[in-house]
Amino acid sequence: MKIAITGAAGLMGQNLIARLKRRGGYDIVAFDKHPSNTKILRELHPEITVVEADLAERGNWSAALDGVESVVVGHAQIGGLVEDEFTRNNLIATERLLEAVSARNDLNLVHISSSVVNSAAVDWYTESKKAQEALVLSTGIPCVVLRPTLMFGWFDRKHLGWLARFMAKAPVFPVPGHGRYLRQPLYVGDFCEIIMTCLNRKIEGAQYNISGQERIDYIDLIHLVRRASGAKAPVVKVPYAAFWAMLKVYGLVDKDPPFTTKQLEALVTPDVFEVIDWPGIFGVRATPLKEAMEETFRDPHYSSIVLEF
Repeated sequence: MKIAITGAAGLMGQNLIARLKRRGGYDIVAFDKHPSNTKILRELHPEITVVEADLAERGNWSAALDGVESVVVGHAQIGGLVEDEFTRNNLIATERLLEAVSARNDLNLVHISSSVVNSAAVDWYTESKKAQEALVLSTGIPCVVLRPTLMFGWFDRKHLGWLARFMAKAPVFPVPGHGRYLRQPLYVGDFCEIIMTCLNRKIEGAQYNISGQERIDYIDLIHLVRRASGAKAPVVKVPYAAFWAMLKVYGLVDKDPPFTTKQLEALVTPDVFEVIDWPGIFGVRATPLKEAMEETFRDPHYSSIVLEF
């Protein structure tokens, strides 16, 4: 099966390609615009086709879709300090991709949306992901929509991976406020198995909320990451206002910070996402959270590879 993956050098894409190769039987075309991360992708998987291109720009990259049966739409701007980046990377790039897909017959999509489309939060990421999903559904191209919650796993450059790396270097690890913010983390390995089921069955015409099966408070999640990664930094609670101010100042120094004030505000938004029986629907084992953490941080090969922002 010839498939294309956009955002292929990011967290989801890198994990998906590793697992597709392990299973075998796929001809993979990988799209991404990040030079350093596409370099990592090529080094890890020299036998696949890697197209380094900005999908927001029309170009000859679309020729790489010839002969493709399914496209995994995985590109996304998740964090950032400039609204235009979310518009460009989540909306304009998707519009251009859909133009190219529409020009070819018998193509179906696996669209990677996000649980934030059901969130009470209002921010650039949430609003652009809502608009992106609506755009995909409006085309009439056969597709299935998957809405994952916060993902973690190998190659995690933001989220839990960044937190673990910060813990390894910092004398203390700060947690905003009381830290009792409900999280439903999703192991990217399980999510990739769901995507592969969608590809093999050519599932279409449905939207699925793919939430982590285990609920955990943020501060307890941090302690779990600390144990799994072997970090020694003590976890210290910091008043929310002070934490927000620190992120604001950091954002003045780093123009592409791994964690922003808007993401902090989303963290404390009291969302509870639907938990469906995706293990039964897709025939996928839900890896227990503790086991998934150990696989993430103790893998002898992939856990040492860090993507760039």
